[in-house]
Amino acid sequence: MTQIDVHLTPDYAARALREDARAGLTANPKWLPPKWFYDARGSELFEQITSLPEYYPTRAEREILQTRAGEIAALTKAHTLVELGSGSSEKTRLLLDGLRDRGTLTTFVPLDVSESALRDAADAINVDYPELAVHGVVGDFTAHLDKLPGDPPRIVAFLGGTIGNLLPAERETFYTSIREVLEPGEWLLLGTDLVKDPATLIAAYDDSAGVTAEFNRNVLRVLNRQLGADFDVDAFTHVAVWDPDNEWIEMHLRATRAMRVLIPEIHLDINFAEGEELSTEISAKFHRHTIEAELDKAGFTPAAWWTDTKARFALSLWQAV
Repeated sequence: MTQIDVHLTPDYAARALREDARAGLTANPKWLPPKWFYDARGSELFEQITSLPEYYPTRAEREILQTRAGEIAALTKAHTLVELGSGSSEKTRLLLDGLRDRGTLTTFVPLDVSESALRDAADAINVDYPELAVHGVVGDFTAHLDKLPGDPPRIVAFLGGTIGNLLPAERETFYTSIREVLEPGEWLLLGTDLVKDPATLIAAYDDSAGVTAEFNRNVLRVLNRQLGADFDVDAFTHVAVWDPDNEWIEMHLRATRAMRVLIPEIHLDINFAEGEELSTEISAKFHRHTIEAELDKAGFTPAAWWTDTKARFALSLWQAV
């Protein structure tokens, strides 16, 4: 059985893109949010990235789930699994298998901003897990967490290290929002990439095959297609740097020449100087003590902490208090 709740208007994505493009491209320095990487081509490129030898996070998190899914199920005894993001990935299925085998899981709730992606994910899960009720939510995890259905106890999974794309103040808001919608005793499962040597980190975001560079530049193609912009995509180079003070990777696009860019859909005319950089993503890396401090402040208590065998990535379980 599949049910889909839609909390976004049909023009939500188009309106949000226009607002973000205007805000980011008129700022100094210029920026764009990383969510606009992910059109169909961007999603394909990211899937390629997850298989690259330099990009360890996906493999590391999968390793933890393969060995700990049963333990997660035993600790939480969850009736509902909520996943923030697409619910069709292998990692989702590892969790579903562990919870189903425990015998407590009745409902799967995927949340995604893309209705088409969500319906595809929900249909795939419904076929492979016919005993589960699938209750999808088309919404934005920054705005619609209060719309999450499901019988308690629920476990909310936020995997892939995506939390690292949020600035510290945004993380605080996110954790507080999650805590507000969970009853005491319900759960948050969080995937976080860990601080490690800069060479390993930079390689993960600037691979030798150039896939991440193409992924980064794809955001300009999205603006060209959706907003009628005339970015010369090949005139921007991919830059990945480690910021040791903030302990995050920054991705930028650097203009190789001075240029003027027109964006008709938002009536914007902007200039880039040679060497000027457009910020497209941060990916924060964490220490255990910093994660514990942030979650404690939001009203969670730690229940479990696991890493892969090389201690590159952490999966942690938190209970609402």
